[in-house]
Amino acid sequence: MRAITQVSTFEPLEAAMVYSPEQDYGSLAGDSPETAVRTRDVARGFLSVLAPDGGAEVEAVLLVVSELVTNAARHAGGVTGFGLKVGAGTVTVSVEDASPVPPWPRLPDPAEPGGFGWLLVQDLAMDVRVSGRASGKTVSAVLPLSR
Repeated sequence: MRAITQVSTFEPLEAAMVYSPEQDYGSLAGDSPETAVRTRDVARGFLSVLAPDGGAEVEAVLLVVSELVTNAARHAGGVTGFGLKVGAGTVTVSVEDASPVPPWPRLPDPAEPGGFGWLLVQDLAMDVRVSGRASGKTVSAVLPLSR
């Protein structure tokens, strides 16, 4: 997997770890349901440094991580990259996958679970972008994060 995790801030940080050496997260790539669990754990660790008090904004970021990674694993050939980037009052979640097909909203069907994740990401994020790559796409969501 190509790691695209970056940390940049407008204020100096003492430390911002994405991968904690004392925990084995395993691979963050693939199409397993465990991929979403591992990436959410990495994001939780990252956010605990940036916003140690947690709150609704942190929960929104974790939800977007879960949705984007789950969508990549279920519908787009698997996760091929994952990143978090800090900006002035924001955090950007980026998920790379193996499919060039952009996500699309699916009307929820009571007979079939799901169908609300992409709409939820768009509602929670300030900006959502889909960028094509030779081997797939990158979906990036910018969310507010007060610190």
